[in-house]
Amino acid sequence: MTISDRIKVEDVTTLSSDWYILKKTTFSFLRGDGTWQKQSRETYDRGNGATILLYDLERRTVLLTRQFRYPAYVNGHDDLLTEAPAGLLDNASPEERIKAEVEEETGYRVSDVRQIFDAFMSPGSVTERLHFFVGAYSAADEVSGGGGNADEGEEIERLEPTIDEALEMIGDGRIRDGKTIMLLQHAALHVFK
Repeated sequence: MTISDRIKVEDVTTLSSDWYILKKTTFSFLRGDGTWQKQSRETYDRGNGATILLYDLERRTVLLTRQFRYPAYVNGHDDLLTEAPAGLLDNASPEERIKAEVEEETGYRVSDVRQIFDAFMSPGSVTERLHFFVGAYSAADEVSGGGGNADEGEEIERLEPTIDEALEMIGDGRIRDGKTIMLLQHAALHVFK
């Protein structure tokens, strides 16, 4: 029996479609004991995305970004958020989109990227599936200053710590972004061996 066999959707109401789509769904779920239980959940659909950790093995560095994130701010983070480059797919393949996002945010044009896994980052309420990549970069790959898309309110700084410094930044709270922590831990185990 699949999960599809255990779900009966009864009502879907769109609560907001201003920035992305927020829906409230009422459904019945077949429990393990054979009884149907009525439940309701709100889901926020912002589309799927991709993220990447760029690394330079020779210098043992990674390329990260810093930018203002209002949701982090209202939850007590009074600083720019340090992150790996990322963006929504917008109908492109994950590989195409992450290459474009890297250039937009960091100013580096990379060609060799490798997907390592995908994950649901907040499956209790957000539908997004995030595709995780790693890729090498060098000074020769820099084609612009980056900085993001000003029309979208982006003002992105670049940060280039060593892998050891980046891992310390997780420990002392300077890096609090989940996708970035996952990528850095992957790099520590599999890239910078």
